[in-house]
Amino acid sequence: MESIQVIGILLAIAMIVFAAMKGFNILIVAPIASIIVIVTNQMDFFTFLVGAENSYMTGLAGFIINFFAVFMLGSILAKYIDVSGAAQSIAQKILSKTGTDKPFPVLVALFVITAVLTYGGLSLFVVVFVLVPLAKPLFKELNIAWNIITIPIMLGLGTFTMTMLPAAPSIQNVVPTAYLGTTLTAAPLLGIIGTVVAIVFGLWYMKSVLKKSIARGETFADFDVEDTKIEVKKDIPSFFMSILPIVLLIAIIIIGSAYEVPNIILIALAASIIVSAVIFNKYLPSQKTVINEGAGSSIMPVFLTSSTVAFGVVITLAPGFKYISDFILGIPGNPLISLSIASAAFGAITGSASGSLGIVMEAFADNYLAMGIAPEVIHRVAAVSSAVFTVMPHTGVVLTFFALTGLNHKNGFKYQFIAMTGANLLALIAVIIAAILIY
Repeated sequence: MESIQVIGILLAIAMIVFAAMKGFNILIVAPIASIIVIVTNQMDFFTFLVGAENSYMTGLAGFIINFFAVFMLGSILAKYIDVSGAAQSIAQKILSKTGTDKPFPVLVALFVITAVLTYGGLSLFVVVFVLVPLAKPLFKELNIAWNIITIPIMLGLGTFTMTMLPAAPSIQNVVPTAYLGTTLTAAPLLGIIGTVVAIVFGLWYMKSVLKKSIARGETFADFDVEDTKIEVKKDIPSFFMSILPIVLLIAIIIIGSAYEVPNIILIALAASIIVSAVIFNKYLPSQKTVINEGAGSSIMPVFLTSSTVAFGVVITLAPGFKYISDFILGIPGNPLISLSIASAAFGAITGSASGSLGIVMEAFADNYLAMGIAPEVIHRVAAVSSAVFTVMPHTGVVLTFFALTGLNHKNGFKYQFIAMTGANLLALIAVIIAAILIY
């Protein structure tokens, strides 16, 4: 009977991965996978699917209750920075400093731009929509292979600004706080160490790929990419005005976290939105439109992530999960290793770092706290490891990036995978070693 229970869980996980690769929406796939777990583990069907306590539906609702405000406010702020032209202004300023006449400085500039914008809370969609129309003419003029665009952007949005830097407003940095009582600046030294490792690897890999690409004679013309239809704005705010909401956001988070102010992420996002609404007013077609579109665009991401977490809740409630849990917790060596494996594995399975964290924190946080590991260390290690294998062929970030750049798995996935996975994995190793030595 125990083997059937475990097989049921593994079958449900396989179904999630297969369906995602085939393009099915997780909103549909997650409850079906949950039903497989419920049936094979002989759990009461409706109690664990739609019951008022400890069910798929309560897992879904619980995540939305805890994090919907973060998703919504973050989306509204991103919309202000995007529509006003502030993101474009920041990008153009950085490009003017690095220069646009040599390939490597252009790649570094794109990396820095992506990091600045994502550290300021902007999403993948906003960043890519801003950078693609700016980057294409530069790549074409310098005759750089277009698929190299994946490296600076993935390094900038999927590594240190997402899970490592103290005060990052990303949802991956927010989720652990709800389970551990930590702040967004948890284990800052570990985060900085991971950041340095990720940046060093990223710059080395970017330069290495560029050098080899040029040696092979690869050019922009090798890629059949349609001309970008997005128009570059002419009337945009100054760099100082554009960067102000981002600086304010991070400053409030850092100061508030130091004083352990509750809900500091919501306070910081709200303050940045108010400032953006005032200083960007003349650059906006309509305040109402920006707010409505920003709020509306937050709905799907929060439901996608909460569906993943809800599936994880059902797994953790299943009798068969005890055997999986015992296996993970019984991995030999320092407990941080098993924590990392669990977080990375669920990240690969769900294709979502935030979804992985919701599952891992729900299932294992108390166990690792009981082992005497500092909450701040659990927060940082789990966050960094959750992103290690989220660049998989079936994951949303991969499919979205290809849709926006015109690339595909054949010509773009390898660089995506090595850049993000390599940076995150090396950073994770450095973070674990530092945690063992320091804590």
